[in-house]
Amino acid sequence: MSFVPQQPPPLPPLSVTFSGARSEFFRLVSRGAAIELITLGFYRFWLATDIRRHLWVNTSVDGDSAEYTGRGKELLIGFLFAMAILVPIYLAYFLVTVEAERYEGFASIPLLISFYAFGQFAIYRARRYRLTRTVWRGVRFWMDGSGWAYAGRAMLWTLLAVLTLGLAWPWRAAALERYKMRHSHYGDLRGDFEGRGWEFFKQAWYLWLIAPFAILLFPLLPFVYAQFKAVEWRWWLSGIRFGGVRLESSLPVNAFHGLYWKVIGWFILLSLVYVIYLGAVIALGMSLLGLGKDGLPQAQALATQMLLVVAMVPGYIALILAVNVVMRLYLVRDMWAVALDSVRVYGIEAMANVAAKGDLASALGEGFADGLDVAGF
Repeated sequence: MSFVPQQPPPLPPLSVTFSGARSEFFRLVSRGAAIELITLGFYRFWLATDIRRHLWVNTSVDGDSAEYTGRGKELLIGFLFAMAILVPIYLAYFLVTVEAERYEGFASIPLLISFYAFGQFAIYRARRYRLTRTVWRGVRFWMDGSGWAYAGRAMLWTLLAVLTLGLAWPWRAAALERYKMRHSHYGDLRGDFEGRGWEFFKQAWYLWLIAPFAILLFPLLPFVYAQFKAVEWRWWLSGIRFGGVRLESSLPVNAFHGLYWKVIGWFILLSLVYVIYLGAVIALGMSLLGLGKDGLPQAQALATQMLLVVAMVPGYIALILAVNVVMRLYLVRDMWAVALDSVRVYGIEAMANVAAKGDLASALGEGFADGLDVAGF
C-alpha cells in the first residue's frame, strides 16, 4: 500500500494593503514640485523614483511589502541618451513635414504614424524597466519580449479601433495586455492575462453610447471617464496571473468619481488664483507705466512691459506645478490606494518556492517614453 502525501489546503484569499500616509505623500510631491521649479524640471526623474518607492514600499501582500530599486540618475541618463537620438529625429521630422506639405496635403501622416509606433515601443520598454526594478520577498520581477512586436500589435489594433469608432478598444486592451503579461515574470513564474475583450465590453458598453453626449455636456464627461477607468482597472486587475497566483478586484464603478471631481475643483480654484495674480501684475504694470500721464519715455515703457512678461512666467509655471501636485495626490496616490483596497490575492502559496531569474533592463526605454511624452506610471 503506497503512501500518497496529501497536498495542504489552499490558503484563503489575502488582501492587498496600502499603509502610506497621505500627508507624507503630499509633502513628498510638494517638495518635489518646488525643486522641479528650481531645477527647471530636471528633478522630475528623482521625484518619479521617490513616488514609486513610496507606493511600492507601502504596498504589502501577506505581510511583505514590495521594493522599488530604480534610481533617478538612471532615468536622467536614459533620458539624455534618448534625447540624443530623438532630437535629430524631431528636427528631421519637422523639416520633412514642412517640405512634404508643400507638395501634397496629408503627406506627413506616415511620419505621424511612425512616431505613434515609436511611442508604443517606448511604452513597452518603460514598463520593462519599471518591472525589473520591482522586488518582492527578495525576488525580482522581469520582462522579455520585443518592443517592436508590441508596437506592431498596437498599431494594428489601434487602426481597428478607429475603424470601429472605438468599439474594438476592449479587444485591443486585452490583446496588448496579454502580450505584456505573457512576457512578464516573477522569478521563474511566468505571467499571463485572462481578461477578455468581451468581458470588458459587457461591463462598459453603455459608456460608448453616453460618450458623444458627455463630450457636449461637460458636467457629464468626468462621470463617464471616471466610470470607464474604474471598469478598466477592475477588469485589468482581475485578469492578472502569475503561475497559480491570481488577482480579483471588486472595485465599484463609482470608485473614482470623487477623485476626478476634486481634481477639476482644484484646477478651477488654482486657475482663479492665477487670474487674480495676473490682474495684480497688470495693475502694477499700469501703475509703473504711469497710465494717464503724457511723455513716458518709450524705453521705459518697453522695459516695464518686459518686466510684466517676466513676472507672468513664474506664475504660470507655479500653476502647472500646483496642478501636478493635485493630480499626483488624487490620480496617483489616492487612485492607487482605492484600487488596491478592492484586490484579493488567491493562490499566494505558488510564490513560496520561486527561484530568482532575469536581468535588469536599461533605463533607455523610460527615457524614450519621457521624451515622447507617453510615459505611463
